[in-house]
Amino acid sequence: ILLIIERRGGLGEETMPQPVQGGVYTEALVGNIQRLNPLLDSANNVDRDINRLLFSGIVKFDSRGIPQPDLAESVGVSKDGVLYNIKLKPDMVWHDGQPLTTEDVLFTINLIQNGGEFIAEDVKNLWAAVEVNLFDDLNMQIILPEPYAPFMDYLTFGLVPQHLFEGMSIEEIAESPLNLEPVGSGPYRFNELLLTDSFVSGIRLVAFDGYAGEKPFLQEVIFRFYPDSNSAFQAYQQGLVQGIGEIPPSLIETALLDDSLNVFTGRLPQVSLVLLNLKETTVPFFQEADIRNALLLGINRNAIVANQFNGQAIVANGVIFPGTWAYNDTIQPVKFDPQLAAEMLKDAGYLVVGEDNPVRENDQGVKLSFVLSYPDDDLHQAIAQMIAEDWADLNIDVTLEAVTPDVFVAQKLETRAYQAALVDLNLSRTPDPDPYPFWDLGQAESGQNYSQWNNRLASDSIEQARVTTDLAERTRLYHNFQAIFAEELPALPLYFPVHNYGVSEQILGVTMGPLFDTSDRLMTITEWYLTTSHNQQDTEEDSAEN
Repeated sequence: ILLIIERRGGLGEETMPQPVQGGVYTEALVGNIQRLNPLLDSANNVDRDINRLLFSGIVKFDSRGIPQPDLAESVGVSKDGVLYNIKLKPDMVWHDGQPLTTEDVLFTINLIQNGGEFIAEDVKNLWAAVEVNLFDDLNMQIILPEPYAPFMDYLTFGLVPQHLFEGMSIEEIAESPLNLEPVGSGPYRFNELLLTDSFVSGIRLVAFDGYAGEKPFLQEVIFRFYPDSNSAFQAYQQGLVQGIGEIPPSLIETALLDDSLNVFTGRLPQVSLVLLNLKETTVPFFQEADIRNALLLGINRNAIVANQFNGQAIVANGVIFPGTWAYNDTIQPVKFDPQLAAEMLKDAGYLVVGEDNPVRENDQGVKLSFVLSYPDDDLHQAIAQMIAEDWADLNIDVTLEAVTPDVFVAQKLETRAYQAALVDLNLSRTPDPDPYPFWDLGQAESGQNYSQWNNRLASDSIEQARVTTDLAERTRLYHNFQAIFAEELPALPLYFPVHNYGVSEQILGVTMGPLFDTSDRLMTITEWYLTTSHNQQDTEEDSAEN
């Protein structure tokens, strides 16, 4: 799903914009840089935004989650899904002119394998299990211990130059001044830091002539740093920048009133849902699919999106991201229908009992009563309250339990010590849809299948999809999984949050699809260009002659 909210003036045929080389684009970012190094930027959005233009990986993903060559000319995968034969593009160089070869790839992989606290454990463990063979400067092979279709995700890491960091551990690299004078291989190269009263207030990048991909139209990209979203938006209004890295829901109405600003909205790689503990004996009704379906019918998710996000979220129809190759758009959406929910609860044997505090109860004395745990912050509290009120209208007794966010996963989810839980599954920077960790029965006891869903057909689908490299077959298997999930509802999908991005109408060629990271909004920046037209060019030429 791609939502684009923008204003465009009508242009006659004789004034159609024409892309030309040159020009400067300036964007406001909230925050500041720490380390301009793709191995060290996981905790800083500003670093990742800038690194997106400075560094390149073996492959990259398009907005649908399909891998595309980046530094690689080709990536061939064996039929058994174990061998990955990689051929780099010829004659590539780093920003300082030094050759970029497979030695740099291996060097970066070795840093990931020995990444200490800077690299996620699952990433280190995966790379520790593979074998890497170099054949020459352009050709290499990676051998997996077993088939693993999502492996392409792990080939997007940004390469760092061996000739600058050789002999240094990743801890030493983290302290290197080169993190503020980066050398990469992306479409733009570092030019200078911008200082205000000795503080870094921005950074200037210039187009890299030796880039292995399409040369960008914009000659310079400048990022300026601001302490908060309001300051960034004011900088646009004052003409100091032409783009705003993020427009929060609180500013979206104001942004849409600015005729000079095009606002793009893309789905973020996160789904929020209510997990139901299907193995918890104190809430046996959660094991009944009809009850779970009634619970979802009884939640006014559109109201949550409207009231808590100012309309800036998408009601979820499952746990696979919409807009991706694996999404099953034939699944019928579940609409808010409290009347139907009440009928389903009644048909399941749960009748309203009592006068002062009526609660649904079956003939065995089991009441529809449970605890909904949530991370203790303002947003989750407000959402949990809305859900509890919706369910109260169905005579379901819900007690809200606030849990400190820092210990929510460890104390509630990992120990399975909850009845129902409001959670956010954040899958940033993992374009492959692989739902295995959260929904496979093999992960129910000690993995991340916190609902403890045990469905053999669903597990078979996602297990097979993990080991086949055929995209059509993987699509079919994930469609099967989604159909089973929609029928069984082991958890109740709520919404996908979105990211709003603003760019001046003077900048053309901007497109933004679903996001796997907020830096993905810059995915097509090599195609952006400043407004110009045949008539404008003619006028400029006439002025020059006069």
